[in-house]
Amino acid sequence: MFEGLSDRLGGVLDKLRKRGALKESDVKEAMREVRVALLEADVALPVVKTFISNATERAIGADVLRSVTPGQMVVKIVHDELKNMLGEGEEINLASTPPVPILMVGLQGSGKTTSSAKIALHLTKKRNKKVLLASLDIYRPAAQQQLKVLADDNGLGVLPIIMGEKPVSIAKRAMDMGRKEGYDAVILDTAGRLHIDMELMSEVAQVRDAVNPVETLLVTDAMTGQDSVNVAKEFAEKVGITGIVLTRVDGDARGGAALSMRQITGCPIKMLGVGEKIDEMEAFHPDRIANRILGMGDVVSLVEKAAENIKAEDAEKMAKKLRKGQFDLNDLLSQLKQLQNMGDLSGIMGMLPGMGALKKQMSQTKLDPKLLTHQEAIILSMTPKERENPALIKASRKKRIAAGCGLSVQDVNKLLKQYQTMSTMIKKMGKMGKKGLFGGMPKMDPAMLEGGDMPDLNNLPKGLTGSGGGLPPGFPGLGGGGGMPPGFPGFGKKK
Repeated sequence: MFEGLSDRLGGVLDKLRKRGALKESDVKEAMREVRVALLEADVALPVVKTFISNATERAIGADVLRSVTPGQMVVKIVHDELKNMLGEGEEINLASTPPVPILMVGLQGSGKTTSSAKIALHLTKKRNKKVLLASLDIYRPAAQQQLKVLADDNGLGVLPIIMGEKPVSIAKRAMDMGRKEGYDAVILDTAGRLHIDMELMSEVAQVRDAVNPVETLLVTDAMTGQDSVNVAKEFAEKVGITGIVLTRVDGDARGGAALSMRQITGCPIKMLGVGEKIDEMEAFHPDRIANRILGMGDVVSLVEKAAENIKAEDAEKMAKKLRKGQFDLNDLLSQLKQLQNMGDLSGIMGMLPGMGALKKQMSQTKLDPKLLTHQEAIILSMTPKERENPALIKASRKKRIAAGCGLSVQDVNKLLKQYQTMSTMIKKMGKMGKKGLFGGMPKMDPAMLEGGDMPDLNNLPKGLTGSGGGLPPGFPGLGGGGGMPPGFPGFGKKK
């Protein structure tokens, strides 16, 4: 969502980083460019004015202009102001007598029903809570059935449907069932309208008064830009909301809505819908978003994503092999599957510090999203002996493998060439021992690490340097000696 803004800010701040001493005029010129970048990203004008005013005042201070690394200090100031703009990260509040009522509100089409199920799954998996879902939408055709199907497919509790029942009665029955059956939270999915009107607000207010929700979460679509900010403002004034759930943040939205929301409404963003799958709902972390916008990566989210998708025993087994410099096509197959489980390749790239330019380069070369699947198919078409000893694969075997997976001999050759490059790299890393990729990195500027805002690549949790902990040791390439994920296409040497 923030790619356009990230590119613009990256260009502006890179100019500052490359300079030695900074004059006040240099800072003001850079801030003018930052101002234009924020406005083009659809950030609300009052928010931009406050941001630029605060950042400029801090950036032209004596401590910055006389600093040994003034450019880096200005980047840190912009990072801090982005965090201030986004507000503090707040989890969904469950600190009340169970079952805690959570009221979901918003306009029709914003993704309320899907988000209700996603949040229920998130609370179940991440916070070990027992959650009951209840649909109060008696107007949209099959809305109640939609929520029931989502709940049933994912093992979530759902209130039985009684046709003809009114929203307030449904809400009371849901709370009663929640109390009797020991639920920790009850998520009430209310009806929406195409626009804000008195009927919608009246119904939401009646349900609110009936259940006294601990959380009233407004679900709004990031793709609608400043309209979503206006909707949030209306709901905040007329109904009272405690938090915002921003959906479709994986789309082509410019990001201004997310950056403006907290300042304009006074309500925190609590959850982000980052994809269509039921498990693609994340808690909102302002510091991580600020890091991504400035191209500094998001190591913490990468650690969490890896931990969720990679079994510890498989990771340790892989780590031991990589430390010894051993790597065959079975290992490559395993890592391709791990990458596929972790989701979109470009999303993973965005979490790695300093990978913005490479990510952009990959997008420009129109990377085939099916590439990992094709590579997996090629390996699966090989015999066990061929996977263990790729040197056996000559011309006739290549033809058989290509026919078996429905791809060309050229595709088989590309995979084998990529494997050979990675195998050579891993053997070298095995000789490097624990030093790995991050062990040999130059030290980062201490100013960038001040306050613990930035991930310190010089002192990451142990798994990233190949000695266990942090990222699971066998996470593709990053554990067990470091290096880039072997499954990433295009990381081999160019001929």
